[in-house]
Amino acid sequence: MSLAGVIESALDKAGLEYQKKAEGRYFVTLPGTKKLQTNCWLIIGEHAFAVEAFVCRRPDEEHERFYHFLLRRNAKLYGVHYTVDALGDVYLVGRLGLDTITDVELDKILGQVLEAADNDFNPLLEIGFASSIRREWDWRVSRGESLANLQAFRHLVEPSTPHEPGSLTER
Repeated sequence: MSLAGVIESALDKAGLEYQKKAEGRYFVTLPGTKKLQTNCWLIIGEHAFAVEAFVCRRPDEEHERFYHFLLRRNAKLYGVHYTVDALGDVYLVGRLGLDTITDVELDKILGQVLEAADNDFNPLLEIGFASSIRREWDWRVSRGESLANLQAFRHLVEPSTPHEPGSLTER
């Protein structure tokens, strides 16, 4: 089976949404819980297979702590690593040999992308965007808007409120 066939079969088997954008280029949507979805490119190149997934935009604050988190996390990732683009936006990327891509390997790589993007999302927001989260919280409270999607960050606004297990302060 061709590599494109392996990729399409694996994506279909996993029930993932994807679009074939051009020959050897797939745009995949990975569903998450904390980060509701992670958009990921799978690219069959001439000499290598690439995976690229957007995680979050560049941090507004605490840059040293933010990048320290990413560098330490890189040591624990399988097949992908964190990087930043010219604007400072954060991505997970990986380059693998064309002959290493099987349905099992693709499942591992996509699983790692999803695990990292989803589980690291809130800690990254806490570090790099705490002031923005607090401003957003205050703005929504002042207008009577829903705080539903900000509940994971309640401890940033109300320090006496216990935070979720596994949050940044427990790492």
